[in-house]
Amino acid sequence: MKLQTAIVGLPNVGKSTLFNALTETQGAEAANYPFCTIEPNVGLVSVPDARLDVLGKINNSVKVVPTTLEFVDVAGLVKGASTGEGLGNKFLATIRQCDAIVHVVRCFVDDNVVHVDGTVDPVRDAELINLELALSDLAQVEKRMERVRRERGKSESSKEGSALEKVSVVLLNNEPARNAILDEEEEMAIKSLGLLTRKKMIYAANVADVDLSEGNIMSSKLHEHATREGASMVLVSAQVESELVDLDPGDRDEFLTSLGVTIDDTGLRRLTREAYDILDLRTYFTSGPTETRAWTINRGWRAPKAAGVIHGDFERGFIKAETLSYTDLVECGSEEECKKRGKLRIEGKEYVVQEGDVILFRFNV
Repeated sequence: MKLQTAIVGLPNVGKSTLFNALTETQGAEAANYPFCTIEPNVGLVSVPDARLDVLGKINNSVKVVPTTLEFVDVAGLVKGASTGEGLGNKFLATIRQCDAIVHVVRCFVDDNVVHVDGTVDPVRDAELINLELALSDLAQVEKRMERVRRERGKSESSKEGSALEKVSVVLLNNEPARNAILDEEEEMAIKSLGLLTRKKMIYAANVADVDLSEGNIMSSKLHEHATREGASMVLVSAQVESELVDLDPGDRDEFLTSLGVTIDDTGLRRLTREAYDILDLRTYFTSGPTETRAWTINRGWRAPKAAGVIHGDFERGFIKAETLSYTDLVECGSEEECKKRGKLRIEGKEYVVQEGDVILFRFNV
């Protein structure tokens, strides 16, 4: 599965610095002035998972391959973006293609870093971006509603029409489109619109290094704001992330310890965990002497569909899934021992793949 997460926010809040650190590149220009990024930067990030190395050792795998997330660094949005201000239309179109949004909000004070509005106010800044996203969504919804009425007639109802009406009501009530309650058919009917405020959102409170462990007053206010609108928030420090890139593992641990955090508290780990949670994703593994690999699927996927992320032939010719739980395999120490203890399960087409399953798919070509 190709999963894209857009990194958005006002200019100079640390988006590009965070992007460069997460992807361990210098692909995005990070400068102290608005619109230093014009074209979106795209980078693949390996998803950290300690279980991979454990499985690799059990099966003496030649290589270990993590699953990935794709981050898209979008240029800073400004007031009026929904009507094209600051190349807003182009930037918003990029976000529509993504699965989730990481909204970076500045929660630090630094006189050497220009703020486009002169002062740092995380809730005001978050609301400004959200308003532009909502205005863009409302314009799209109203335009589509008018077209639906012309095509079907005002008296006729449709799943698309009912979905658009529900979303319109929510947006006009100054709420994000994700608050509209739609059934499965309605959801599918408007999926192509890529509504910005219907996407899952993670607020990334960008704090100074000394505040990474517990946050500060500004990040606390942002957390309250996120809770009110049904979004989530994680603490990150673009400053810390950029410094970690150049350190070897031993020095990284020492540096993080001095800040009162561990490697699991870094931006990539926090953002990855949150992205998996809000997108309702699951991980299963394939593991053998040649390769141990992690695969990402949606919760509730049955075995054939899960097999399809490896190759379409696996789904089309699915026969069975020889399945072990990660916990059982680690406890037993080998697949052979799992078999002896009756831990190996043969699952069919209706089996719903669980988090941490280790699977060998059997299929016909």
